[in-house]
Amino acid sequence: MRVAWHEVYQHPLPEGHRFPMIKYALIREQLIREGIADDDTFIRPEMMAIEDICSVHQSSYVDNLLNLSLSSAEIRATGFPLSQELIVRERIIMQGTWEAAKAALQHGVALNIAGGTHHAFADKGEGFCLLNDQAIAAQLLLNAGLSRRVLIVDLDVHQGNGTASIFHSRKDVFTFSMHGEKNYPLHKMESHLDIALADGTGDDAYLALLEKHLLAVINDFQPDFIFYQSGVDVLASDALGRLALSIDGCKKRDEFVLRLAFDQGLPLCISMGGGYSKDIRVILEAHCNTFRLASRIFG
Repeated sequence: MRVAWHEVYQHPLPEGHRFPMIKYALIREQLIREGIADDDTFIRPEMMAIEDICSVHQSSYVDNLLNLSLSSAEIRATGFPLSQELIVRERIIMQGTWEAAKAALQHGVALNIAGGTHHAFADKGEGFCLLNDQAIAAQLLLNAGLSRRVLIVDLDVHQGNGTASIFHSRKDVFTFSMHGEKNYPLHKMESHLDIALADGTGDDAYLALLEKHLLAVINDFQPDFIFYQSGVDVLASDALGRLALSIDGCKKRDEFVLRLAFDQGLPLCISMGGGYSKDIRVILEAHCNTFRLASRIFG
């Protein structure tokens, strides 16, 4: 197992969004404390090259982003005050997922403590996502001939509308999303397969749907690489989630995805995604379960 981490992940901390950002440092500390990770486990990414970003994102959007010349409406849609520090952070997170994807080819599984920025479109940012880390890494794998058929499994409570849009007409990337039907975004894009969940969906119904549909997707699509967006905003305690999974249910969700990838011999790259429970200890436990399972299942 390898884990992408950089100190910049936790900075900047925009006013009103400080609490969720704390989790990035706390996850790393907890992994070290439990002996799951040490210095040799961590990948320390640099900033992603502009050329690699533009493999997915339109150059005009990237230029405006880098020059801090987005319109006020575009900035509002991202939810972040735009700054050079934020751009540096985003480019490092993008590289973190790309490095993790390459590490997964060697080690079976790799995780980015940050990432999961699935609301970023090719030409715009939305919902605290400026650039789309899994979309970029997927495209770079394909461009390099390291993969031929990529599956993106998005189990964040919010639909990955940006990812769905980027790969909408593609046959070499399959986007699978299970998300809250009535949750953000209001206008959802069409994934290759969308499973929209009613408010209050709990462990048993959620896990039954996941098992049924993900098995079918893998059997039909036959991917050779999987990206997994493992947001923990599916928890009943989540301030933005509206679903009703328990900590144990969320852990079983992760275990099913990880075990399926392992049993199928498919490299797996995981990005953390969202988590907005009021108690930071709940967020930390749910995210760390993903790392614990990766370490146990893949060795």
